[in-house]
Amino acid sequence: MEAVSQWAQSNFGSCVLGDKRRTRRLVTLAEQVGANTSASLPDQTPAWSDLKSAYRLLANDAVSFEAIATPHWQQTRRRSPGRYLIIGDTTELDFGYQRQISGLGPTGNGYGKGFLLHSGMMVNADSSEIIGMAGQTIHYRPLKKKKKKENASQRLSRKRESEVWGKVIDQVGPPPQDAQFIHVFDRGGDNFETFCHLVEQKSDWVVRGSQLHRNVLAGESQEKIPLKEFLPSLEVLGSYTLELRTRDKQPAREAKLEVRVGKLKLPRPQHVSPWVRQRDPQPIAMNVIHVVEVDAAKNVTPISWVLLTSLPVETFEQTWEAIEFYESRWLIEEYHKALKTGCRVEQTQLKTAGSLEALMGLMSVVAVRILSLKTIANKNPDLPARKVVPPIWLQVLKAARKKLTRVNDLTVRQFFREVAILGGFIGRKSDGEPGWITIWRGWNKLNNYVHAVSIAEKLKTQ
Repeated sequence: MEAVSQWAQSNFGSCVLGDKRRTRRLVTLAEQVGANTSASLPDQTPAWSDLKSAYRLLANDAVSFEAIATPHWQQTRRRSPGRYLIIGDTTELDFGYQRQISGLGPTGNGYGKGFLLHSGMMVNADSSEIIGMAGQTIHYRPLKKKKKKENASQRLSRKRESEVWGKVIDQVGPPPQDAQFIHVFDRGGDNFETFCHLVEQKSDWVVRGSQLHRNVLAGESQEKIPLKEFLPSLEVLGSYTLELRTRDKQPAREAKLEVRVGKLKLPRPQHVSPWVRQRDPQPIAMNVIHVVEVDAAKNVTPISWVLLTSLPVETFEQTWEAIEFYESRWLIEEYHKALKTGCRVEQTQLKTAGSLEALMGLMSVVAVRILSLKTIANKNPDLPARKVVPPIWLQVLKAARKKLTRVNDLTVRQFFREVAILGGFIGRKSDGEPGWITIWRGWNKLNNYVHAVSIAEKLKTQ
């Protein structure tokens, strides 16, 4: 992982903001924010002149969300041959109803103010390494007006929240030569228009099915049948057992799950948007995977996952891989935690939607940085920390944690726990893994220490 100054330059040094001085100011601000991610702008900037410059920069019309984040998106998408997941999801950013911020839309039940951020996170499908954000878009919900009667065609012709899925798919674009992009979506991505975008961009997908009542063309006979009625006829490929913790007032249990598969085509619905109508698509061929709990006790709700995928499911191994790809969705949820808990983006005191969007362009990249290291700690806990952590960080950590004597022997997991201890994590064997709040506190302390050492080194040369 790069030092904060190198990271700031590589991610923001090529931003086109209409003036090279703005780009230099952005790189400086990124370095200041990256060194103390969860603090407010006044705490992140060392002097009043720096803070005023940051406010002016973020308020400039040329300094937009897209202008700041685009170089990072482009860098992420330049991939070598391989398989890459694009994990998509939307999060709601609520800046509070009482605050006077111009230009925001309603959130939640209509009493909050903010916007939606839809992201496509690129992850190496084989190593689970987080590459970065491949594309993002911001969406504002319209103010609620008195409802007018609309037919389906009228509803699909106006601007819709569901369009964010297709926007980011098109933004990511087709994969480079000898690479494969596999988009992974939860239920929100299950609509015909989304699949049209995926086909147009020559990308694969694993999408959690939500519209089980919809008609599909099933099996070899292409019989038109509701998907829900087609599921019981699927071929059983195998089974496995899953240990479930207590949740939703249901007791912990051992669930026996069957994996069933089949082929189908998704026909064009009767009512579609003008974008779909213009393309006049044929039925879209795909496979369906049904993971269903069998022999469940009467007092529990049986597990039932329906996945729609373009990937092959001829063997249990192929099907299991598609299921594992879907299970990688937790990474985008961790990213949202990094934004909201680690970077505290909803606590910023900026006064306009434009400034908030610009700040989001910066913070959306900041959040990727520490999440990447946390993921390495989860997936490869025994990897030597010296292979992914800059030497200066290990040296400073040793100085900050007096009981540490051989930092070069630390694994990534051990390094991460030591960082969390800086943030207040006790670190006993019975404490489990550290949470986001203590991780970010420790991370900010370590960043500040490294920054101070860097300043001290510069003073020596003056």
